[in-house]
Amino acid sequence: MLQLGYSYLTLPPIFYSHAQPEAWKAPELIRLNHALCNDLSLDSQEVSDYFLKPELRGRMAQTFAQAYAGNQFGHFTRLGDGRALVIGEHTAPDGQMVDLQLKGSGRTAYSRGGDGRATLRAMLREYIMSEAMHHLGIPTSRSLAVVRTGNQVQRDGLQEGAVLLRVMNSHIRVGTFELAAHLGTESDVRALTDYSIGRLFPELAQEERSVLALIQRVMGRQIELVAQWMRVGFIHGVMNTDNMAISGETFDYGPCAFLNAYHPEACFSSIDRQGRYAFGRQPIMAQWNLARWVETLLPLLDKDPKSALNQAQMAIDAYSDAWNDAYNGMMCRKIGLNPGNVGGEGLYRDLLEWMGRHGVDYTQTFVALTYRLPGAVDGEDRTADDEQHAVLPVFPDFQASLEAGAHDELAVWLNRWLRVVDAAGGRETAFRLMRASNPVIIPRNHTVEAVLDEAEAGRYDPLNRLLRALTEPYSLRAEHREWMSPPTPDYDLTYRTYCGT
Repeated sequence: MLQLGYSYLTLPPIFYSHAQPEAWKAPELIRLNHALCNDLSLDSQEVSDYFLKPELRGRMAQTFAQAYAGNQFGHFTRLGDGRALVIGEHTAPDGQMVDLQLKGSGRTAYSRGGDGRATLRAMLREYIMSEAMHHLGIPTSRSLAVVRTGNQVQRDGLQEGAVLLRVMNSHIRVGTFELAAHLGTESDVRALTDYSIGRLFPELAQEERSVLALIQRVMGRQIELVAQWMRVGFIHGVMNTDNMAISGETFDYGPCAFLNAYHPEACFSSIDRQGRYAFGRQPIMAQWNLARWVETLLPLLDKDPKSALNQAQMAIDAYSDAWNDAYNGMMCRKIGLNPGNVGGEGLYRDLLEWMGRHGVDYTQTFVALTYRLPGAVDGEDRTADDEQHAVLPVFPDFQASLEAGAHDELAVWLNRWLRVVDAAGGRETAFRLMRASNPVIIPRNHTVEAVLDEAEAGRYDPLNRLLRALTEPYSLRAEHREWMSPPTPDYDLTYRTYCGT
């Protein structure tokens, strides 16, 4: 039986309520993440038994749903885990405590009329996305298991029900602090802050201004996280404050998507009708969310309200410069230049502008730049890595697919870029940076949906093949060719993603 802890329950009762998962008619283990079990030193059989032996779940009386609030599209709302339960906390071999959270487990005190359930399609989608993000090197929740429950779920018609076991360093959100500040007491805010520091940032406990240090640390993590989203073309889709974890992990993969043709205004979420959380707006929305969080900490920053406000404002004002440094550094590496290169910013901005003007695929442009285009400029058929020369036919038609005007503009940019690269330290260094920064494989929206269609029909081989490919996102391999191509140009016009509730 899983041996778990419950340190979160030392917080005041405003932050949680006890609940048990609903009964499952005929649980069937669809996916078990053995590699993650090994990383966490969790016994795979014990994880499996949790789902398949109801008497074991019955002995875990301390499972709980977390309470929180959130600014949902700018409107404050009281929320909570409406279809999730933390079944307990596990300490990994590195000493890091992680939450094991069951998603789709049934109604809780915070369900607000919902059924608390999840569909097999939605849970498999989260499994794919979270594992893809992990292997892309981006901080994220992880998926430990997906289980078909045997219960039916009413969405657009009846669908197969499922639960997902999610692993995360912490589910403490900006919205958790908003709950305490707006509906609790200053003592509740203090308790949550002290718990957060002790659990996630224990080294800050000795700081003279530990709350200010916490703000700076969390802000740094969020800036780095969003910069990594932008690096791979990830669009979260629902960046409400209840979906921003102060641990700096990506989570809640309902309406998320990946960029195809480069457009900063790209947004696929069915509930984001105004594009509030569009691809290019994610940095500013992260700052907005952080400002809401810092507001909840004002009483703890300083007894003098004016001093507290000044400290908070200075912290938020520091975001813009920090973001620009992080983003510029990330984008420079994508074109093979070290952060701070004098010509780097102008180069990548011109490349992005070219992509947007001609509707060119974001991921394929950088892959082609890394593995194909340099040789095309000087007339030689070579890549940065001769060992991968044999798989170049994966991208034989990138330039040929471009319209004449776009092709000519790109040729001019490439020659300009190569001059900067050669002056900055040479192509070998550049290509090394680019191979580490530019994924070959991402979970393309159209391929994910096709794989999920197959899985719903009971055919899991495409899912297994995709997941294997996603473990090597930076490797250019011929056997992964089926996952590399973008959709047809009109696909994005009608593609929409959903929360799954």
